[in-house]
Amino acid sequence: MNTHESAENYLETILILHNRLGSVRSVDIVNELSFTRPSVSVAMKKLREGGQINMDKGGRITLTESGLKTARRVLERHTLIAGFLTSLGVDEKTAAQDACRIEHVISEQSYERILDFVSKGFKAE
Repeated sequence: MNTHESAENYLETILILHNRLGSVRSVDIVNELSFTRPSVSVAMKKLREGGQINMDKGGRITLTESGLKTARRVLERHTLIAGFLTSLGVDEKTAAQDACRIEHVISEQSYERILDFVSKGFKAE
């Protein structure tokens, strides 16, 4: 996993946890991803320095406008791709794992074509 992909995964996870819990702390990310505290701490520092997240004195993490935009894009891609794969008969666990990899490398053109295909009810043109 490259740095860009890792950052996107963290941002996506922060968004998911925020939606589920209301507020997010590093320990929530540790528990969700089963990563070590030091790994998450380093990642949060990089995301903060990169202007993707803010962290208050209580350790609560929020996405900046830029971080939120990236997180939403990645989550939308993940949801679409995983759903598409499961509709093709791929089991949910495998579809989720594959979507997690594909969401970072798929071109905008390919993503848009899958989106169009899915929105038309899987009817090839």
